[in-house]
Amino acid sequence: MTYIRDMQEGEHLSQIFFCKTKEMKTSKTGKNYYALKLQDRTGTLDGKVWDLNNAIGHFEENEFIFAEADITTFNNALQANVRRVRRAEKGEYDPEDFLPSSELSADDMYKQLMELKDKIEQPKLRQLVDSFFVDDPQFIETFKKHSAAKTVHHAFIGGLLQHTLRVTQLCYLLSKQYPVINRDLILAAAMFHDIGKTRELFPFPTNDYTDEGQLIGHIVIGYQMVKERIDKIGDFPKKLETELLHCILTHQGQPEYGSPKRPSLIEALALHFADDTDAKMEIMIEEFDRYPTQEFLGLNRFLDANIRRTSRDGQ
Repeated sequence: MTYIRDMQEGEHLSQIFFCKTKEMKTSKTGKNYYALKLQDRTGTLDGKVWDLNNAIGHFEENEFIFAEADITTFNNALQANVRRVRRAEKGEYDPEDFLPSSELSADDMYKQLMELKDKIEQPKLRQLVDSFFVDDPQFIETFKKHSAAKTVHHAFIGGLLQHTLRVTQLCYLLSKQYPVINRDLILAAAMFHDIGKTRELFPFPTNDYTDEGQLIGHIVIGYQMVKERIDKIGDFPKKLETELLHCILTHQGQPEYGSPKRPSLIEALALHFADDTDAKMEIMIEEFDRYPTQEFLGLNRFLDANIRRTSRDGQ
């Protein structure tokens, strides 16, 4: 099996893929074709089935398929032109080969996150964080395996944990650099900021939006999850509750990105910067991994820039 990350233009492949999406489209000449999103543990690849003939068996999205395909380049990205395809049979594939996952150990990342959690000193805030990350085994299992996005960044098993850890680490560093920041508040807010994604997205292999995710979104879902747990604890300081929920609601910074309010607290502002930093750094890193031999990687719409790999020798 050739992983997507290792594929090269001009290759002819006969192998298993996970078909993440399948759409019937119509070309400019009026001919129907399938547009596919193929996936393995190293990434995704656009696929096209231009000729819908007898060699194209029936299959649906979110199924494993056996395909014969030519690897070509379109708009500076690799693409699979599928000639033959059928549903794959059980025993022909190992599902773990097709589910993208963090290269870091989930247990190690969680241990690091708990070490940061232990720096929270405010008793009620500590109790609230523990109620999710220590005392709720179902939440912990879901959180450790979940992705942080459908696409864009950290869209892999363990992505939510990896992103949350890095954001919390950045927030801890910011609290050391700027002592005016309430460390307890920002650490708790960082750990909670994206927990709504455990309900916004289905788990793998689907990793697509739930109805709740489409209609409400992870920011409000996360707010609701934390608010409900605060109400169960009781006797939680009201001002601290409002400040924590404000940080969750504002972590994406602007209404056009999903936050109903802009950051008004210094902790909320720092959390937004940490979240945005890790997301954009990961976008760059994933683009480097996707095109390991290219120097210029072209326009990235999420960064709004033509991105380029840094030279190592100054030449």
